[in-house]
Amino acid sequence: MLEDSVLVSAIGLALAKLLRPLVRLLLKHSFPYSAFESIAKRVYVETAMEDFALPGKKPSISRAAILTGLTRKDVNLLLAEPSSRADVSTAHYNRAARVLTAWVREPRFAGGSGAPQPLPMDGPDGFAELVRLHGGDVPARAVLDELQRVGAVQTLADGRIALRQRAFVPHDSIVQKLGILGTDVGELIETITHNIEHGATDARYQRKVMHVGIPIDALPAFREMSARQSQALLEGLDAWLTEHDIEHLPESGLPPGDTARVGVGIHYFEQLTNAQEAQT
Repeated sequence: MLEDSVLVSAIGLALAKLLRPLVRLLLKHSFPYSAFESIAKRVYVETAMEDFALPGKKPSISRAAILTGLTRKDVNLLLAEPSSRADVSTAHYNRAARVLTAWVREPRFAGGSGAPQPLPMDGPDGFAELVRLHGGDVPARAVLDELQRVGAVQTLADGRIALRQRAFVPHDSIVQKLGILGTDVGELIETITHNIEHGATDARYQRKVMHVGIPIDALPAFREMSARQSQALLEGLDAWLTEHDIEHLPESGLPPGDTARVGVGIHYFEQLTNAQEAQT
């Protein structure tokens, strides 16, 4: 029982640390506790039903009620509501990101100079064809408008489209940024949870480097260096993944079910400290 008490306490402390920056964001955007509670209840029920069914048995409302501490009536009501899983902003982000990645990586669009070449709008090696291959069913003009809006591309005087940045970063749209928040933080928690529940032989890579006594005037240089080196690393990893993606290996013969969604994420963080904190 003591071990259970310690575990519950540790989970509570971790949850409080995790929630602090999230709650700060919620309060900044006037997102009330009642709405947070409603979403938490829904996710509790969905997770209990989808991930915690007993072997050989279908998920049941009674078991979900036991696991979550909610009443059967609450579980029934929550399951009757439309699912809140639709994530249009993340899907939009992924399409734009795939288009830029292919432009940088595929010789057909990147050219032979080592730098992505400006593309005509139409033609066999044009921007519209790039979007058709990697942007899903979104019209090329809509993708172009979005990439121009975030400053990723520009239209030249001769009508060709030039790449200005090699990654899709939605600088302005708060909706898209919040979509990335949900996806990226969720992926990090999945990795940490995996490492908590598995031994070292099955651990996923999870590391960080941090110092607490860095002078404020040194931060711009570190931001620039870390961004440059991180981008180079991610582009190298993306090149390997592109080479091994089943989309580019039609001769592999693997059915769609024998694939996985896999990736590596890097994030920069900083927090001001006073001199006393830096010395302790």
